[in-house]
This record gives sequence, C-alpha cells and structure tokens, in this order.
Amino acid sequence: MRRICVFCGSSPGNDPVHREAAASLGKLLAGRGLGVVYGGGDVGLMGTVADAALEAGGEVIGVIPEHLVQAEVAHHDVTELRIVEDMHERKATMASLSDAFLALPGGIGTLEELFEIWTWAQLGLHAKPVGIVDVAGYYAKLGEFLDHMVDSGFLNTPGREIVSIDSDPEKLLDAFSTHSGVPVNKWDV
Repeated sequence: MRRICVFCGSSPGNDPVHREAAASLGKLLAGRGLGVVYGGGDVGLMGTVADAALEAGGEVIGVIPEHLVQAEVAHHDVTELRIVEDMHERKATMASLSDAFLALPGGIGTLEELFEIWTWAQLGLHAKPVGIVDVAGYYAKLGEFLDHMVDSGFLNTPGREIVSIDSDPEKLLDAFSTHSGVPVNKWDV
C-alpha cells in the first residue's frame, strides 16, 4: 500500500475536534510512509490533512477540477497538483492513484465520493479497502442506517462489510494492511 485517498470536508466544521483529527490523520499517514491523495483544496479539513502530511514529510497529491481551482483555493504547495476537467475525472483520478480510501467528516460532497467508491467496490470495479473515521460520533447514525439497510434487504452483509467504521484511524489502517483484496459480488447472498 502506497497511497490513501482521503475524502473530507472543504469546510472545517464547527467543532475543533474535526480539524484536530484531520491534522492527526495527515501526520499518521506520512508517519507510516503512506502518501495522501485528496481533493486538492487548501481550505477546510482538506487543507488541514494536506498541510499536516506535508509538514510530516509525506507525499500529497491533490486532484481538483478546473472550476474549483478558485472556489476551493487550490493548494499549490502539495507534492503534485493535478487539475482535471470535471468532478467525474477527479474521482476517477483519485481512485486510480489510491490503494485505499478513508473518509473524515464532511458534507454531501464527501458522502458522494465515499458512496461512489463504495458502489464501485460492490460492483467489483475495485477491491481496495474503504474506511470511515468516526470523529466524535459524526458517522454513528450512518453506521446505524447502513445496518438498517441490511435488515431491510437493500444491502447484503458482504456489501455492508466493504466499509469499516472506527474512531481510531490506526485500527482502520491496520485492517487495511490485512485486507484480502477479493472483490465482493453485490448479488451474493
């Protein structure tokens, strides 16, 4: 495993614990010799993760669409900044550069990225590990809802197990290192 894609907010959130978690994750990834792939912004939790990883000597690759270069204040001090045409190319590029995916708190863009990469895994388009860092219970209700989807018959257990949720990013990274890499079949019961 060489690089982890981090999905997170372009806003910092209201609670300083979210920024602290983003900085901690950036340092952790760099400390483990793992590069960061992220949305390329210099704002919010995105900028915090990137800055922390860079300060710790890590590789940081930002991927940002042309129309967001100004809006998200592209981070021009990262190891590599890839400016792409649109959001679809952004996600595909981030996925191709990454060996695993982690989500920190964020808004609908973060959820959309997380759910798309999860969908790709469920459809067998990749077999890379996916995790959610549940900072201060931010994703607790999402975990409950995912379990409800299984109970309601709209998500099978192997599909639910694609995504690991934990408050400790080190535990998620440890689990990533033992990930089987075997694709999940959406239609297995």
